[in-house]
Amino acid sequence: MIILDTHIWIWWVQGDNRLTQQYQDLLKAHQADGLGVSFYSCWEIAKPVEYDRLVLPCSLEEWFMTAIAYPGIQLLDLTLPIIIESTRLTGFHKDPADQLIVATAKGLGLPLLTADQKILNYGSITTLK
Repeated sequence: MIILDTHIWIWWVQGDNRLTQQYQDLLKAHQADGLGVSFYSCWEIAKPVEYDRLVLPCSLEEWFMTAIAYPGIQLLDLTLPIIIESTRLTGFHKDPADQLIVATAKGLGLPLLTADQKILNYGSITTLK
């Protein structure tokens, strides 16, 4: 299993051209093993929709029903150990969403698929790009 950063999941579902062929190939290669998405990513999508900073082609409920049905998607619980780990990411930046997603990858010992340069520069987890 690999973990998807929120933007990768959005790009995939939206058919966004920022999802390069390399990202598409990685998604396809890992579908059978599972594509983990933190429940926090759902909140990270819902909040900008609430404030009209992210426009989806359908209602939020419809978008999530479609997005969680994508091949290989598995929603990952936000657990107490992950929350605690998110406060112990030495040298990492202060974005709480990134902290929780990185802590999920670190706590589960799984690689994270991201295009976020701040996460890619953080050496304490395995990233795919």
